[in-house]
Amino acid sequence: MTAPVFVVEHFRAGGAGQYVLDGPEGRHAVSVKRLQPGEEVVLTDGAGRYAVCDVVGTEGKDRLIVHMTSVSEEPEPAPRITVVQALPKGDRGELAVETMTEVGVDAIVPWQAARCITQWKGDRGLKALGKWRATAREAGKQSRRVRFPEVADAATTKQVAALLAAADFAAVLHSDFEYGSEPLATAELPAEGEIMLVVGPEGGVSKDELALFQEAGAKACVLGPSVLRTSTAGTAAAALLLGRTGRWS
Repeated sequence: MTAPVFVVEHFRAGGAGQYVLDGPEGRHAVSVKRLQPGEEVVLTDGAGRYAVCDVVGTEGKDRLIVHMTSVSEEPEPAPRITVVQALPKGDRGELAVETMTEVGVDAIVPWQAARCITQWKGDRGLKALGKWRATAREAGKQSRRVRFPEVADAATTKQVAALLAAADFAAVLHSDFEYGSEPLATAELPAEGEIMLVVGPEGGVSKDELALFQEAGAKACVLGPSVLRTSTAGTAAAALLLGRTGRWS
């Protein structure tokens, strides 16, 4: 998609005809983007359904009038890529979600690892999760995706192990060859199904966590010669897999 993307809650049956984009999205289109008649925009529900529309005009400061020809649906990507992201400190979690969304990750699972400095508890945890989800939505729009990544509820280590056991390929990013790490760049990947990557916290994945994940079928994989921050490792690994699986071809 090359035209600006705006999110709508749903598409009406049939899809064709005039459509008015209002609310915050309409205000952004009219007052910030300053879109003019004849320009092209994309409306999406963020779940794969989208419509390419022509701008007809505006009403006030927050209503964009467009002509919608039809509603299409982008097929589910294959293989699907999910990143289990340990909770980073500060605002690095939002940075990780933003860049993983931009490269094309399909789902993100926040993980409360043993060595996480950040703790998601009570209202603070709900607020942090809301920020991750809002970041995924905004990054999806900015990168002009029509299928935004799902951001799941925070998972425990046992819940992550269960997810890894159900995946078609699972890897824990680990920089120590002592634990049997192999290069992610040469690992055998499935053409379909789900690939899951686990990114540890600043202090790394603990021995017990790694053992549990390997017991669930995950491989310990090294990404490269340098050690990346937890907020950038998932993005780099996902980009490598998107290229290797043909999703970037």
